[in-house]
Amino acid sequence: MTIAKNRLMTLEEYLDYDDGTDTAYELVDGILVEMTAEVDINILIASFLFSIFLKFVPYYYIRRGTEIVVAGRYANTRIPDLMVLAEEGVAALPSNKRSMVMFDMPAPALVVEVVSSSDTNKASRGRDYTRKKIEYAQRGIPEYWIIDPAQSVVLVLTLTDEIYQETKFAGDEAVRSPQFPALNLSASQILNAGMAQSKE
Repeated sequence: MTIAKNRLMTLEEYLDYDDGTDTAYELVDGILVEMTAEVDINILIASFLFSIFLKFVPYYYIRRGTEIVVAGRYANTRIPDLMVLAEEGVAALPSNKRSMVMFDMPAPALVVEVVSSSDTNKASRGRDYTRKKIEYAQRGIPEYWIIDPAQSVVLVLTLTDEIYQETKFAGDEAVRSPQFPALNLSASQILNAGMAQSKE
């Protein structure tokens, strides 16, 4: 499928798009945005959290690489580092032709974004801190985590009256999650992907 470079792509065109590569894209206001390769710590943190959430929900509730359609000026999709589906979402997803939470499907219970340590410019960091915060709130996702290894913080954003309320956790502080109240992890455990810190 060929898309003219001077026009915006619809969601339907994006769903049918295949450039013959394994490149992952997000659709941002109708424009294909190539996803850069993840740094290792991002992958480790997401994998660690996957293993932790297995204590609370079946494995098929937890998704890596599943896309979600979000609101915007034009067609928009995101690929969170980790997503935990709500029970209703698990039932709805298999009917899709690809692993994507469509706009008419139930919102996930939780999305997690790990801020890449290579994302040092304001525009890039603003994606997770500002733009996705707005998009995920509009999508009705009750809980959004921003994990920022470069800043050594874990932010838990809880949706209240369509606006996220932010709680910051650092060091040995226990991360509190309304969606997973039995969670027993410190911010440093998450930021280090469950690996013991070296003593210097």
